[in-house]
Amino acid sequence: MRVGVTGHQKREGIDWDWVADAVDAELSRRPGITSAMSSLAAGADQVFARCALRHDIPLIAVIPIDGYESFFDPEALGEYQRLLDQAERIELGFSGDPETAFLQAGRYVVEHIDLLFAIWDGNRAEGKGGTGDIVSYAQRRSCPVVHINPIDGTISA
Repeated sequence: MRVGVTGHQKREGIDWDWVADAVDAELSRRPGITSAMSSLAAGADQVFARCALRHDIPLIAVIPIDGYESFFDPEALGEYQRLLDQAERIELGFSGDPETAFLQAGRYVVEHIDLLFAIWDGNRAEGKGGTGDIVSYAQRRSCPVVHINPIDGTISA
């Protein structure tokens, strides 16, 4: 089974330790995971990637756009580079509009996995390529979704 992630980068009210515990628990419940895909963005993507590595699940980094590093603040950039060093890389090589690149990266993840982890409040995407867009795409493709809501502390599949 191949898993991937979409989720919030920053959002008021998120307890990232709770998110990590929830992801760890969900990964533990699913033996036989062969890979975990993430774009390694700040927040949900990096938490998910750290959890996957703790479970000895090979990490695949989906890099959406040329110059992706410029989208990170210094702290998140350091973690991105650390995680990237432990991952297989898939460079999508998009250029131009970043939101389009992020949307395409999210779609790429959905197209190459068997289960999507959505770490998100359940609201519509604020910009093109947001978590809501990726979850909608997964649902249209009949890709199962584990919804980890970090605001109300619920998990549903």
